[in-house]
Amino acid sequence: MASLGKIARRTFLIGAAAIAGGVAVGYYYYRKPYPNPLEGDLAADEATFNPYVKIGADDTITIIAPRAEMGQGISTTLAAMVAEELDVGLDQVKVEHGPASYAYYNSAILEEGGPFAFFDESMTAEIVRAGMGVVGKFLALQGTGGSASTRDGFDKMREAGAAARQMLIAAAAQKLGIAAADLETANGSILHKASGKSLTYGAVAATAATMAPPAEIRLKDKADWKLLGKPQKRIDMPAKVTGAPIFGIDVTLPDMLYGTVKMSPRFWAKPVKADFSKAEKMPGVIKIVPIDTNYGHGFGIIAENTWAAFKAAEAIDTEWADPEYPLDSAGISEVLKQALGTKGSVMRDDGDVDTAFADAPREKIVEADYAVPYLAHATMEPMNATARLKDGVLDIWCGNQAPTLVRQLCANAVGIEQDKVSVHTTFMGGGFGRRVEVDYALCAALMAKETAGRPIKVIWTREEDMRHDAYRPASVGKFQARLGNDGMPVAVDMTIASPSLIASTLRRLFPSISPLGRPDKSIVDGAHNQPYTIPNYRVTGVAAPVSIPVGSWRSVGSSINGFFHEGFLDEIAVAGKTDPVDLRKKLMAAYPAAVKVVEKVAEMAKWGETLPAGKAKGIAFTLSFGSWVGEIVQVADTPSGIRIEKVWIAADVGTALDPDIIEAQLISAAIYGLSAAMGQEITFAGGMVEQSNFHDYDAMRILQCPAFEVAILENFHKMGGVGEVGTPPAAPALANAIFALTGKRIRTLPLSKEVTFA
Repeated sequence: MASLGKIARRTFLIGAAAIAGGVAVGYYYYRKPYPNPLEGDLAADEATFNPYVKIGADDTITIIAPRAEMGQGISTTLAAMVAEELDVGLDQVKVEHGPASYAYYNSAILEEGGPFAFFDESMTAEIVRAGMGVVGKFLALQGTGGSASTRDGFDKMREAGAAARQMLIAAAAQKLGIAAADLETANGSILHKASGKSLTYGAVAATAATMAPPAEIRLKDKADWKLLGKPQKRIDMPAKVTGAPIFGIDVTLPDMLYGTVKMSPRFWAKPVKADFSKAEKMPGVIKIVPIDTNYGHGFGIIAENTWAAFKAAEAIDTEWADPEYPLDSAGISEVLKQALGTKGSVMRDDGDVDTAFADAPREKIVEADYAVPYLAHATMEPMNATARLKDGVLDIWCGNQAPTLVRQLCANAVGIEQDKVSVHTTFMGGGFGRRVEVDYALCAALMAKETAGRPIKVIWTREEDMRHDAYRPASVGKFQARLGNDGMPVAVDMTIASPSLIASTLRRLFPSISPLGRPDKSIVDGAHNQPYTIPNYRVTGVAAPVSIPVGSWRSVGSSINGFFHEGFLDEIAVAGKTDPVDLRKKLMAAYPAAVKVVEKVAEMAKWGETLPAGKAKGIAFTLSFGSWVGEIVQVADTPSGIRIEKVWIAADVGTALDPDIIEAQLISAAIYGLSAAMGQEITFAGGMVEQSNFHDYDAMRILQCPAFEVAILENFHKMGGVGEVGTPPAAPALANAIFALTGKRIRTLPLSKEVTFA
């Protein structure tokens, strides 16, 4: 298969043609499945039916859940999809991540990548979604992100379980001489009730695997689900609570070396000079090697232990070239503000905004400027990877969100073919989008070239990790609304400027693909695609020319525009003397799912009740990644500062596959968003990131964490995502609550610049 970088351009053409039915060959290859990667690595007496199911003669059932487990519970939910249709319990199966393989492509991650809102079901929108799904098949990206894993796996993995079950029944019918229609399954066995005869899955697995897959796959009705729709015991928890070596940082191999990196603190800048003399003389240090990748420049330190590598990195005396972006945060902010005055991409343009504002009375105008800073991912497990290059074969052990990218880019880096690379994906101590990047794997692969076949575990210091991220972009916005005589908005104009995530990502991963001329939807995500009906409604995104690396951060653009859009909507409500809940319900009347979410969260929080002095509530709503989420935050004024007392969350996910996991993810995402809103920011001085560790980039602590109440709704007819959707409403709901409490409207994050938190 061609590399992703080479095929990216033509797949858009092939995909569109396949959907239109214009290219028979393209459609043929679209329909043709990728080879089953399990077939070449089966144990004795083990059979595979498809890329997701293996069954041994000893009745061991292994399910491949090929999405990254980083604490979100995806391995449990994906396994439950297969087990549901296979008619077995989760306690009867083993679950593995599986190899890097195109067979595990994620098409759903691209389906909503067009310029259409999730609720837009026009013919054009549906054609583009279908076309993007085809593109996803051709690109064959095995990735975890975009809250797409359950949506992508919902049909694929249930069909895998159902197909295997039907093949097992067919094999049992042949062996027993009984019609397949007279057999049924339960708990890993095929039964014939009339005669009392039965066979285990393992007894017929080898025969079943030789049969042709069924032409028609029959899936269970939702009413017959035994696992899906109900809370399940997390399959990843026993290993985590017992401290099993399941994370990348735990990897231990015979004859292993250790290493770390010292990369340029000025992104893309090369070293002007470097003195290794002190570092090379330190005990345990073996070698210092240059590292040059599309992520930047620096040095790898190879040593007998991690501590020696860390201390040697500190001892390297280096002078770095100047960066290509402004040296400090003030200069960066100025570039962003200037971008607001340049031409951008209009992603929503309802009515005639210019005419609506042309004769607007000054007293009917609401204006505001908003801003958010760069943010780091700050995963608890710092970046790490273990690599071994021996006899022309590269093995890589690491937690990652995109195994096929790791395989491809590391193969290119060390000069071997992809089929000579094995990616062993471990559990992750946090991802949030950071581990869709491959810089840590590339560094380990390049350093493995210098170890004569010995494996090397490369661990980044926390400081190196914090200062070499692909950050959530900084962003600024200019907002204007015209109110009608009833206080409702009749026109809204929003312009948002941010560095382009697409351009930045392409520079790192696929520099041969030019982003020129492509509007970056992520700049306005969470603003242009919200279910509000306003007669004149324009949202424009401008790509600001700042080249600091930016990437996917939990909820991506919606994390920015949730704050912008919902904060400004609260300002409209106040200016129009309209209750914030009533305002949203009126503006979203055309979308019942949204209205029901707002009604539910308002009911849960007893919105409108008289609160004691010194307490207040704020609301925000965001549609992101296919889920409709409303959050209400209650704050209290205390002698030590503002305390977040309680958060209510209502989320319509369409189909809830595991309520406990959904609730945990909504709470987790809200805490992530509240942490960032309260006090997190990445700033620059001298072209370098100033923050270095949790002492100056801290998260919400347990003692600050509020009580949560969550309601999960299933009103909308399409399934939404879960892992990211609780983040976007968190910051605006908190800021709106602070306004209700103090009368202070804060339009720039973090909020700690204006208020103190208890």
